[in-house]
Amino acid sequence: MRYEKEGNILSFKVLINKQGKLVTELSGLPEEEINNVFKDVETQAYIRTLIREGRSKLNGLHEYLEKQIASL
Repeated sequence: MRYEKEGNILSFKVLINKQGKLVTELSGLPEEEINNVFKDVETQAYIRTLIREGRSKLNGLHEYLEKQIASL
C-alpha cells in the first residue's frame, strides 16, 4: 500500500495560544471518517481500536492538565 498523504489520526498537544495562555488540545480523525480514509477492513478495525484506546488514555491526561492550567 502506498501512502500519498499525511494526516492526523490522534494527537495531544500542550501549547501557548495567541493570547499567551497555556492550553491543551486533543484531536484526531473522527470515527465516522475512518471508512472514508482507510479502504481495507482490517486497517479500519486497527485504526478504530488505536483511536479508541488512545483517546481513553489521553482524555484523562487532557482533563487533568486543563484543571491544573485553570487553577493557575
